[in-house]
Amino acid sequence: MPAGVSLAALSLGGLAIGTTEFASMGVLPGFASDLGVSIPTAGTAISAYALGVVVGAPLITLIGARWPRKRLVVALAVALVVFNALSALAPAFLPFVGLRFLAGLPHGAYFGAAAVLGSSLVPPERRARALATVMLGLTIANIVGVPAATWLGDTFGWRSAYVAVTVIALLTVLAVVTLVPNPPTDGHGSLRGEMTALTRPQVWLTLGVIAAGFGGLFAVYSYISPILTTQAGVSTATVPLLLGALGIGMTAGNVAGGRFAERAPRATIAIALVVYSAVLVAFTVGAHHAVTATLGLFALGFVGMSAGPALMGRLIDFAADGPSLAAASFHSAFNVANALGAALGGAVLAAGLGFDAPAAVGAVLPIVGIVVFAISVALERRRRPA
Repeated sequence: MPAGVSLAALSLGGLAIGTTEFASMGVLPGFASDLGVSIPTAGTAISAYALGVVVGAPLITLIGARWPRKRLVVALAVALVVFNALSALAPAFLPFVGLRFLAGLPHGAYFGAAAVLGSSLVPPERRARALATVMLGLTIANIVGVPAATWLGDTFGWRSAYVAVTVIALLTVLAVVTLVPNPPTDGHGSLRGEMTALTRPQVWLTLGVIAAGFGGLFAVYSYISPILTTQAGVSTATVPLLLGALGIGMTAGNVAGGRFAERAPRATIAIALVVYSAVLVAFTVGAHHAVTATLGLFALGFVGMSAGPALMGRLIDFAADGPSLAAASFHSAFNVANALGAALGGAVLAAGLGFDAPAAVGAVLPIVGIVVFAISVALERRRRPA
């Protein structure tokens, strides 16, 4: 089986995960109204999913350390099927929040196992691009999956969005089983080896960069539907089209980031963080018009995801014998950013600061990421001679 086909099968799981994570933000007004809670309160369901990722990524990766990677990927895809189907059937808000937590548990562990499995299918010099391909489904979700799920939610009710995710996850199970081979080295991980990743300061510093750097995106994206309808004056039916611009930006940034990471990984991360903060500041103005809001969403997606492959590769490099845990922890940190951004965005909205405030407060977070990254690079340079 060609490696490209196998990587595409693995990325299909990212399409399901990206759709379930980001579509929740698009259908937030729908489930808030139907389940009888305010928009800021409804944001806790998004935070619950993020918390599930944070908890599940290391926990499931360690539990499955000795499992063959393909078997673990399939099991996690099955979990996506089950918990998203149950989310569609939630009878009230509190059970829905609990189910979103459970739906988040397989997220990071899936990407961690898929990243290591995908990397083993290509030569070492193509690893960055393989990692970008595994992540591709997550970004394509924002072009196809999220707008489609948001449209389904607006047209047939928010529950239909989670039904769609269930179908994609089921297709992932079938694709991985039939199209992804078992590499010769698969299944030789160990709990002790994976745990070594947690003893390395550079792993924790890189996770800190991810948690802070991506938080600004979620401060805006968690409340993107009311921001666009209130600030830009677009209709609810038009919101999925604008979200498609974010997805196109993410996909283009992810592909470009795979190439950047092979040439200058540290510069890619540093430049992306600086530009990201500037884009968020600009979005406080751009969000007041449909055209500039669309351009701003594209820029947010491109700049943010361009750093993804470089950060993932940095984690795996510093993790040594714990690559799966490191790769899974990428998504734990990503969803710390999700929870942090959603919480900060909800806090400024609840304080009555208006819909410009989430982007303004979000612009501070990449600056924090720059500081953490500077510490990481300084430590790396200091220890290199040894």
